[in-house]
Amino acid sequence: MSDAIEHLLTALQFGDGQFPGGGFAFSWGLETLVGDGKLGRAAFADFLEGQLLHRWASFDRVLIAQAHAAKSVMRLLELDDLTDAFLTVESARLGSRRAGGALLGTHLRLGTPGAAAIKSAALYTHLPIVQGVVLSGIGLDETAALAVSAYTMAQALCTAAIRLGLIGHLDAQRALTRMRPVVAEILSGPNPNLDDISTFVPVTDIAMMRHSSQAQRLFSN
Repeated sequence: MSDAIEHLLTALQFGDGQFPGGGFAFSWGLETLVGDGKLGRAAFADFLEGQLLHRWASFDRVLIAQAHAAKSVMRLLELDDLTDAFLTVESARLGSRRAGGALLGTHLRLGTPGAAAIKSAALYTHLPIVQGVVLSGIGLDETAALAVSAYTMAQALCTAAIRLGLIGHLDAQRALTRMRPVVAEILSGPNPNLDDISTFVPVTDIAMMRHSSQAQRLFSN
C-alpha cells in the first residue's frame, strides 16, 4: 500500500503546475488564435479535447511510451530524430526542443536518473523524448507517465488561456474535469505502433506559423 501511495504522490508532484518544467513560456498557437478572434471562451474545452485527441494521443503519447521503454541512448537518438522530422512547423519544432530542454535542465539539477545521459548524447531534447526518460527515471510506470504528460499538456494550455484572458480559473477546472474521462479512455487502449504516429492539428499549426507576425506576444509560440 505504501508503494502505491508513494507512486501516486510522485505523479502528483511532477504533474503539478508549479513544477518548474518551463511550460509557461509556450501557448502552442493559442495566443494567435485568441488574438485573431478565432477562439472564444465557450469553445475552449472543445479546443483542448481536440489537441489531446489529434496531437497528444496520436503523436506525443506514442513517442513518450517508446522513450520510457528505451534501453539505449542510440534508441533515444532515433526517437528524437523522428520527432524532429515530424514537426514540420518550425515554431512547433523549436518549441518542442526548448520545452524539452527546460524540463531536462530541471531534472539535471534534481539528479533524475537518465537525465545526464540525454544531456551527454547531443539530442535535440524534444519534449516527448525527455518526458519519457525523466518520468521513467523518477519511477513512474508507463501508464502513470502518460497520464502525467497528458495532464501537464492540458494544464499548460489552460494556464495559457487564463493568462490571455480567454477563460477564468473555474473554466479551466471545468475543462480539466471534462478532459479526465477522455484521457482515461485513450490510456485504456493499446498504444499505436511507432509506424502509425500522426499529428493533425492544422488550425494550431497555422497559428504557430503566424505567431511571429503578432505585434505583441506573451508566449514563444
